[in-house]
Amino acid sequence: MFTTRFEAWVRRHAEALVSALGRTPLTPNQVTVVGLGLTFVAAGLVAFGQLRWAGIVLIFAGTCDILDGALARTTKTGYPYGAFLDSTLDRYSEGAIYLGLAAYFVSIGGTLERWLVLATLAALAGSFLVSYVRARAQSLGFTCKTGLFQRPERVVVTVVGLIIGGPVLYGVVFLLAVVTNLTALQRIREVWLQGRAQRLEREREMKATRTAPHQVP
Repeated sequence: MFTTRFEAWVRRHAEALVSALGRTPLTPNQVTVVGLGLTFVAAGLVAFGQLRWAGIVLIFAGTCDILDGALARTTKTGYPYGAFLDSTLDRYSEGAIYLGLAAYFVSIGGTLERWLVLATLAALAGSFLVSYVRARAQSLGFTCKTGLFQRPERVVVTVVGLIIGGPVLYGVVFLLAVVTNLTALQRIREVWLQGRAQRLEREREMKATRTAPHQVP
């Protein structure tokens, strides 16, 4: 997707900053935690209606999300717990932003309030399912890389919605409610196809074993 290419571009142009960070005592895990803290600040700003500032802070939070992995690779300090921590805190980050949005929509009132809150909750559930489906699939040995709207896409459109605000933000929330769950369904289908292929292969092997002529001793 376009934001995946954008993320790769950012990674390439962040080398100077990563090199500077590598000369400081900061560890990749600390950068991850800083990103989480910035996301909580952004979520609080959203809840109190400071949408544009929330979008700006979320940009810096997203930058930290890129820099922690780059710093781990550059300094060769990456290890499994760091990846686990990063993925776990990403879920906290997404949850905080959606909770901030729900609080904001409750405060504005109006005829759209109920639908916006419901859409926010649907987007939250979909975002969590996207990550869960991939993690569960990989734990069972499946490959799960497809998805219309992965986390980079979700962060980018959320930032755009917050900075512009108004109907654009409302549209972004409804969009996320749909595409996050669609992405989860895409990944479920991908795993189902792989599982079906495995089952058919086993059935062919079993059939070949049953029909093979017995060797005479």
